Amino acid sequence: MPPGIMTLAADKATLSPANTGFMLICTALVMLMTPALAFFYGGMVRVKSVLNMLMMSFISLGIVTVLWVLYGFGLAFGQDNGGFLGWSGDFAGLGGIGLTELWGTTTIPVYVFAVFQLMFAVITPALISGALADRVKFTAWALFIALWATVVYFPVAHWVWAEGGWLFDLGVIDFAGGTAVHINAGAAALGVIFVVGKRIGFKKDPMRPHSLPLVMLGAGLLWFGWFGFNAGSWLNNDDGVGAVAFVNTQVATAAAMLGWLGYEKLRHGSFTTLGAASGAVAGLVAITPACGAVSPLGAIAVGVIAGVLCAMAVGLKYRFGYDDSLDVVGVHLVGGIVGSLLIGLFATGGVQSDAKGLFYGGGLEQLGKQAVGVVCVLLYSLVASFVLAKIIDWVMGFRVSEDEEVAGVDQAAHAETAYDFGGAGGGAVARPGAGAAAGAAPSRGDGPVRSKRQDTAAASGKAPASGETTASGKEKRVDA
Repeated sequence: MPPGIMTLAADKATLSPANTGFMLICTALVMLMTPALAFFYGGMVRVKSVLNMLMMSFISLGIVTVLWVLYGFGLAFGQDNGGFLGWSGDFAGLGGIGLTELWGTTTIPVYVFAVFQLMFAVITPALISGALADRVKFTAWALFIALWATVVYFPVAHWVWAEGGWLFDLGVIDFAGGTAVHINAGAAALGVIFVVGKRIGFKKDPMRPHSLPLVMLGAGLLWFGWFGFNAGSWLNNDDGVGAVAFVNTQVATAAAMLGWLGYEKLRHGSFTTLGAASGAVAGLVAITPACGAVSPLGAIAVGVIAGVLCAMAVGLKYRFGYDDSLDVVGVHLVGGIVGSLLIGLFATGGVQSDAKGLFYGGGLEQLGKQAVGVVCVLLYSLVASFVLAKIIDWVMGFRVSEDEEVAGVDQAAHAETAYDFGGAGGGAVARPGAGAAAGAAPSRGDGPVRSKRQDTAAASGKAPASGETTASGKEKRVDA
């Protein structure tokens, strides 16, 4: 609760309009990242699943926001209970907070901190959705978001970021979400994949990104929003730490993109746009926990290492047979692990804290702490997510029917198509017979409209050549 009005101003921190405004801008930037993620993922799926992919991100904005207000903020950042969970009655419903009540020793209001952290809570389950493209029920996904946020994200956020959280007290460094966001989401994606299984045609049919321009747009907006994600996590703009985080975010992302493209050229012979976008995201993921601990030179190392290792990791799904549709495991889980562990090597001890990594004379102590955080968050999220998905699958079924998957989840779940090439309509699926009665073109939501060249090729028995660029840079044929 806020201090009494008679308390001398010199005895307490005072609200800073500059820091408050800065944090509100950062909050808006982080909010933008969820629609950006929707575009990034939406461009990578086939035409028949675009809207479903967009909605799997957007629905998180609705569900998690309401849960955060009701109890999520209290569970994550309320008074500590044994290091594993928080709670504060004043935070329930955000009803017991004064307008100018400050968050801890900061100079920003509790409301500002709460809404900033809300945007992290929103995007984390949305990240998971990329692993499940084309094949899950929208209602089951919505229920999973609610349960997962409650059982996994809110407690893990408390462990990592709240005073009294056991990983926070251990000294694990996670500036903006390497463990709480990316490892958490990546491990959860793997757990749910084990329940829902593979897409029909996985490793047999080509599953080409339908719009690489959308992917690049999403990646660019993610890069833009990530400056708020990282620089804002210091909660002020007074001492230069946020500025270092901002610089490191730019540097590591650029280096990771170059690292991914270099690996891709050597391994597959091409520099692809999807590789550039994926490499940038890998760098953003990896620098997230480390941006307040390393120097710009260290950020280059983090970025290059993450870019190469994540590019290598996306191919593991073919080797081990798990269908991580849009490489959430390969980019977010692996990138989060890389960035979190490299703190133990490259932390300078001169930015957010005095903790030093191995290469700066700190020995193996910080690396050991980082490893504990990585392993514990990974295992908890993996197991809990598998159990939650299994319960949902048992109660209502997590996966759409085979016919719905083949026809397209957009029609089955949303009664819409992403693109209407047949007229001036807005993409809604026409009622049976309505198009014929009105002389309108039939709905084509089960795939892209065929070109005259494709129709001619089909009539002649020849299939037109069409290249697919995957995250690994391989060329494949295209299907709808």
